[in-house]
Amino acid sequence: MGSTARPGNRATAGLANGSRPVGCSCRHCCRAVPPSSKLPSPSQRRLQYKPTQPEISAPPATKGEDTQQKKGLAAVVVPAPRPRKGVASWALDMLERLVVRLGHDKKAEPNPWLSGNFAPVLHETPPTAGLPVRGHLPECLNGEFLRVGANPKFAPVAGYHWFDGDGMIHALHIKDGKATYVSRYVTTSRFKQEEYFGGAKFMKVGDLKGLFGLFMVLTQELRKKLQVLDATYGTGPANTAFIYHHGKLMALSESDKPYVVRILEDGDLQTLGLLEYDQRLKHPFTAHPKVDPFTDEMFTFGYSHEPPYCTYRVITKDGIMLDPVPITIPESVMMMHDFAITANYSIFMDLPMLFRPKEMVKNDEFIYKFDPAKKARFGILQRYEKDEKNIKWFELPNCFIFHNANAWEEGSEVILITCRHNNVDLDQVNGNQSDKLEDHGNELYEMRFNMKTGAASQKQLSVSAIDFPRINESYTGRKQRYIYCMILESTIKVTGILKMTGIIKFDLHAKPERSKEHLEVGGNVTGIYDLSPGMFCSEAVFVPKEPGVSGEEDDGYLIFFVHDENTGKSEVNVIDAKTMSADPVAVVELPSRVPYGFHAFFVNEEQLGHQVEW
Repeated sequence: MGSTARPGNRATAGLANGSRPVGCSCRHCCRAVPPSSKLPSPSQRRLQYKPTQPEISAPPATKGEDTQQKKGLAAVVVPAPRPRKGVASWALDMLERLVVRLGHDKKAEPNPWLSGNFAPVLHETPPTAGLPVRGHLPECLNGEFLRVGANPKFAPVAGYHWFDGDGMIHALHIKDGKATYVSRYVTTSRFKQEEYFGGAKFMKVGDLKGLFGLFMVLTQELRKKLQVLDATYGTGPANTAFIYHHGKLMALSESDKPYVVRILEDGDLQTLGLLEYDQRLKHPFTAHPKVDPFTDEMFTFGYSHEPPYCTYRVITKDGIMLDPVPITIPESVMMMHDFAITANYSIFMDLPMLFRPKEMVKNDEFIYKFDPAKKARFGILQRYEKDEKNIKWFELPNCFIFHNANAWEEGSEVILITCRHNNVDLDQVNGNQSDKLEDHGNELYEMRFNMKTGAASQKQLSVSAIDFPRINESYTGRKQRYIYCMILESTIKVTGILKMTGIIKFDLHAKPERSKEHLEVGGNVTGIYDLSPGMFCSEAVFVPKEPGVSGEEDDGYLIFFVHDENTGKSEVNVIDAKTMSADPVAVVELPSRVPYGFHAFFVNEEQLGHQVEW
C-alpha cells in the first residue's frame, strides 16, 4: 500500500477567519474572504466618453439566479491535493525512466527553451527594496508591474516546450519614485504536487510527439487512475497572462481555472487559490479574457478537446458568472488562444491549429498540427446571447492568430485588429526545423466582417514581424488609434526562438507603407524603440497618465523588462509612449536575472487598494 501525502480537504474562502487548511503550504496564514461588496466602478469616471457605435445591449436579467449566485461570493478554493507515494508511484517512475532512456530522442544540443535567458532561475526573490533608478518613475506608475512566464522548478524527465514551465511572476512594486523587485511562483496544485515528490511528475507539451508521446499520455492517465497524482484541482501551470476583475488579480493559463494572486503592501505576492465562481466554472478559462472598461464586465471562454469544444461566459461587474453558452466548433481545436469584444459583440476564432493524436503516433509528429488547407473562421455573437443560434460565422484565407489588438464596430461592420501568422509550427523549436517557417509571417492586419451582408475582408497594415500588441486599455472594444507591438527578432524564421528586440508604434489613421524593406518610421509607423544589440525585452504594457478617455490616447508610458545578454543583467525600462524617444524615462536595475517570459500587466494604485481581503 502506498503512503499518502498529508491529508487535505477541499478548502474554500469560507473557512473560519484565521483557520489554516490541512496541508496548506502558502507563505501566509489562510484567512477568510468576506462576501464581495460592490466596488467603486472605474467606468463612473469615464462618462464623458460618447461612443459612436450603436447603443450597448443591456445585459440579461438575473432574476432566475440561485441564492448562492446572488451573493456573488465567487469563492476562492485553496488547492489541497492528495498525491500518493508508494509502490505504484515507484513502478511508474521506473518504467518511465526506462522508456526515456531507450526510446526518447535526446538531441546533443541543449533544449533552447532551457538555455540562455530562457533558462529558469533557481530561486524566488523576496521583496528587494531601494533599487537603483536612473531617471524618474512617474506618479502614474505607482502600483505593481508584473510579468509571468514559464520557470520549471524541476528538470523535465524528457521533452520540454516553452509552454511547459511552472508559472513564475516577476514584479516591480513602485511607490513615490522608489522601486521594489520580487519574484514568486504561482503555487498551483501541479506545483504543490511536484514539490511533494521532489521532481517533475506531470506530462509536458514537449513530450507529445510520436509513439513516445502516446506513452507519456498513458503514463499520466495511469498516475491519475492510481491516485499517484491528484487532478481534482486541475493541472495547469498558471504561466501565461493576467487579468484584474472585481478586486482580484488572476494568473492564467488556458488549460486551467484562474489562480487568484494577492499583492501585499510591500509588493510581495501571495497565491490565494483557484477561482471557481461558486462552482459555476467547470471548464478551462482562457489566458486572454476581456474586461469592458465602460461596463466593468468580464467576457471569457474556455476550450477543450471534447464537443462542443468551446464555452463562452459573461461575468458581471459584481463578479457573478452567468450561465455557459456552448459554441459548436466542427473539429477539435488545439489552441483558441485569444478572442475579442466590441460594444455589442464577442468574436471567436476557429483557426486550423488542430489536436491530432492519431497522426502523432502514425506519422511520428507533434500532437498539435497546423492545417494549411483549412480556412480561418471567425464567429461573431451578441455579447449577452444565451445560446449560439444567432452566431454568424465568416471565412478568411488560412492563417493562425495568437493575439488580437482590439475590435470595434463601424456601422454594420465589425473590425478586428490582429497579429496574423501565415503559418505556425509549435514543434519548430523542438526539432530546429527551420524550413517549416519560411512562410512564417506575423504582421498587423485589419479584418472586417459585415454583419448584414456576411462579407469578410482583410488588409495588411505592416511589413514588420510583430506580436504581443497592446493598446490603451481604456479603449477596449471601442475604436482607437494607436497600437504598440513587440518587434520579433529577424532570426525567428531560422531558429524558431522568439526574442523581441524593441517596440513599434502604429497609427491606424495613417496609410500603411508596404514598400519598406527595413524597419523604419514612416506611413503608419510613428515610432520605434530599438534596443541595443544583444538586448531583448518582454511584452510592454501601456500605462496612461490619466485613467479613462478624456485625455490624449497615447499620453502615457510603456513599461517592460529588458535583459542584456552581453552582461547577463536585467532591468525594467520606462519610455514615453507618445514620443517613443530613444532616451528612457527611467531604467530600474534589478538584483537578479529575469528570464524571457509571456505576458505582462500593470495593477494601479486604486486597484491595489480594492483587492479582496484575505
